[in-house]
Amino acid sequence: MVGGGHNGLLCAAYLARAGVDTLVLEARPTAGGCASTVEGFGARFNVCHCTHSLIRTLPLVDELDLDDHGLSYLSTDADSVFSFHDGRDPWVLFHDAERTIEGLAATHPGSVSGYRRYLADSLPVADLLLDMLRTPPTAPRMAAMALRRRARGLGRLLRWSRASASEILDHYFDDWRLVMPAVGMGPTVWGLAPETPGTGLAALAYSIRHRVQSGRPTGGSGALVDAIRGSFEAAGGRIRCGTRVESLLVSNGLVEGVVLSDGTRLRTGTVVAACDPSDVFVRWLGDDAPQSASRLVGRWRRRSRPKGYESKVDAVLGGIPVPMAAAGLREHIPGFDPVGHTMVVSPSPDELIQAHQRRAYGRVADRPTLLIDVPSLVDPMMSPAADRHVLSLEVLFTPYNHPGGWRSSTEPDRWLDLWADQMVPGARDLVLEWRAMTPDRYETEFSLHQGYSPAWAGSPLDVFLGRAPELTRYRTPIAGLFLTGAGTYPGAGIIGAAGRNAARVVLSDLRRLPGGVW
Repeated sequence: MVGGGHNGLLCAAYLARAGVDTLVLEARPTAGGCASTVEGFGARFNVCHCTHSLIRTLPLVDELDLDDHGLSYLSTDADSVFSFHDGRDPWVLFHDAERTIEGLAATHPGSVSGYRRYLADSLPVADLLLDMLRTPPTAPRMAAMALRRRARGLGRLLRWSRASASEILDHYFDDWRLVMPAVGMGPTVWGLAPETPGTGLAALAYSIRHRVQSGRPTGGSGALVDAIRGSFEAAGGRIRCGTRVESLLVSNGLVEGVVLSDGTRLRTGTVVAACDPSDVFVRWLGDDAPQSASRLVGRWRRRSRPKGYESKVDAVLGGIPVPMAAAGLREHIPGFDPVGHTMVVSPSPDELIQAHQRRAYGRVADRPTLLIDVPSLVDPMMSPAADRHVLSLEVLFTPYNHPGGWRSSTEPDRWLDLWADQMVPGARDLVLEWRAMTPDRYETEFSLHQGYSPAWAGSPLDVFLGRAPELTRYRTPIAGLFLTGAGTYPGAGIIGAAGRNAARVVLSDLRRLPGGVW
């Protein structure tokens, strides 16, 4: 297993627990990848802005005994508070749909009927998509799954997957303040404009959260990968960190092992790559690719490689920041305290257009999308002391090709000012120490090419039909070489289905070996 991120570790854990002798090779000093939690300024910071949702739909905890290895989740009564740079008309998304509607009746009464229509149409699609997430993606399996649901939601899922997010959301909401938070959690995170065809499933942002309660692993996102590693090692699995793979050993169309950066050759008939697929097909194979994979390698060589566009500020605070929206929301939604919840600050549609325009030139918008959390208010283990708190501030877009480079940029300091503008006066003075994770740092510290984290960009129809089979089916034209990780379906974000599904594919192939052994 090459790559010890959460998908690689998941795949490895399933293989080891099935009796396969499994070795994970991780280039970084520690496993976990972008799902890790790291130490800094005496506090704990999640590498990514990680509140887990979709991964909680999978039966990982039971199948891998993750609770026995220390995994537990903390949840809040609301999923997110949605605010806007102009400070007007915030609203709250609760896990409970009816409570969300009750809140909208107080904050956005003109959107209540649209939200009910949205739920009626979107919840069956969300249910179907969640079933697809749990199903190893083959046409027969997905067809059987759709038939079990009597195809409820299938037609709309296929239509929405071809449409744009704006097209779908505008059908239900006249108020852009109901549209932009879904855009911020979908197309903006994907680096796309909401008018882009194929982004329509972003419209499920709210309904998915009504079906799946978001949670935060106690001790940080890294507690998830620590628990998976514990399950893996308890089954006899081994991990070698600080070990970088430079190329593959291939002979007669069969994988025979890997070559490490120090020249060491490790022999094996099965390699699973849980990393950027471009590295596998361009850097590891290149001119040495067998005839069976030459067309695939050529296709990957011709692909343009995206540049990173996300940054994150981690800070230690000397007190509790209170959102400006808190007073109004407490008044409109009795019994609700907005402090301590994930907060999404959205630009207006025109400001988002500016963000995309400036991104093309490497510049940051005046009012970028902000994802804000103070995880220590829910989980004290994140904080260095009882009177200190941790700020997580994610900013979109922050292009890799920023003029003059990120090391000398004053942008991160400005983002803290933008965050403080969303809080009651004095919040900026609470910042004691901080650091910025910009695309250049993600490149050097996490081996993400140009700071970009690979993500699946296809549609459910692509998966159903098996397009790009090396990504949607996890197998490659080279016997014994498999893919998993964030670049394969479904793998964007902390989901884990790619790791679980890939393990099933690998086990299926291994059991076909003579005698059914490996």
